[in-house]
Amino acid sequence: MNVFRSAVVKAALGATLAVAALASSAQTIVMSSTTSTEQSGLFTYLLPEFKKASGIDIKVVALGTGQALDMARRGDADVVFVHDQVAEEKFVADGFGLQRQAVMYNDFVLIGPKADPVVTRGKDIVAALKKLAAVNAAFISRGDKSGTHAAELRFWKMAGLEAKGSGYKECGCGMGPALNIAASSGAYVLADRGTWLNFRNRADLAVLVEGDKRLFNQYGVMVVNPAKHPQVKLAAAQKFVDWIVSPAGQNAIAGYKIGGEQLFFPNAGQ
Repeated sequence: MNVFRSAVVKAALGATLAVAALASSAQTIVMSSTTSTEQSGLFTYLLPEFKKASGIDIKVVALGTGQALDMARRGDADVVFVHDQVAEEKFVADGFGLQRQAVMYNDFVLIGPKADPVVTRGKDIVAALKKLAAVNAAFISRGDKSGTHAAELRFWKMAGLEAKGSGYKECGCGMGPALNIAASSGAYVLADRGTWLNFRNRADLAVLVEGDKRLFNQYGVMVVNPAKHPQVKLAAAQKFVDWIVSPAGQNAIAGYKIGGEQLFFPNAGQ
């Protein structure tokens, strides 16, 4: 009888441990991120690699960077992965995030009709914007407080232009929809290169301005501060941050390509 009871206890204990392991492996965290990381296809490629390494699922809510940070400020996310360094550093300084870490970079590009009627083609983003404003050219701005929108506004400010021309329209939308509007209307638009490379509905659009050092686009990651929001899944969120800046995560980022072209370039620790 004692042997039987011992076997039953062992079986029960084994079942309990199995259930606990399953619960652990099925753990899910929420990441607020940008539309550029989601619409570029990066997360579809990257997150299964993280799950293999950790057993943790990540639910991504893709928004403009400003909205993604606001979501995290409310405690509705465990980790933030965005691309507006000034806003990210303020997020940490205000106590809403733990240490910000650089993850990767790519660049912004000015997209427009292949014929380039305004003759913007080249490497100077500021000169291109001045030309667009001077002739009231059609320009689609995301207008959504995203990292791309913030960068665009910086470039307009560098150009010394408060008035951007009557062709300037804000869509209040993500990168993919903004590109769709530009494609259907023959307008110019600032985009991150990753989303552009993954964009299928190009019509007659082409990259017109690239290579300007001011178009550099850095991404960072932060765990939401559990001191502000105790419900944050700190351990699991930190596992993602540790993985994404590790050699395994950095190699995974470098391995994501479309048509043989790398979309993002890892630079953790720099």
